[in-house]
Amino acid sequence: QVQLVESGGGLVQTGDSLRLSCAASGLSFSMYLFGWFRQAPGKEREFVAAVKWINGSTSYTDSVKGRFTISRDNAKNRVYLQMNSLKPEDTAIYYCAARIGGVAARVSSYAYWGQGTQVTVSS
Repeated sequence: QVQLVESGGGLVQTGDSLRLSCAASGLSFSMYLFGWFRQAPGKEREFVAAVKWINGSTSYTDSVKGRFTISRDNAKNRVYLQMNSLKPEDTAIYYCAARIGGVAARVSSYAYWGQGTQVTVSS
């Protein structure tokens, strides 16, 4: 049974940092790509970043390049999203997701999802 459990969200001010964590279990890690998505109120869920477990290669949406870093910890079976220089427009529920295969930005391409963690950035 695949489980993805996010943690680390919270309320911060503009310019602050947060690190989100996704604890993964129940899957063959080397086959998977892990992604972070976010959904703001009234908006569609959007791709943020992805990391391929087997080699650590990463991909980012343009709006977070240079501010966010996705990584994985093989020993702890966790995926992280380090978010720096946060802006009010980063406010959203952040979701961890997993799929077999290469980088994909579409929500429908991911088979497994966590429950989400709220990130709120005040101005």
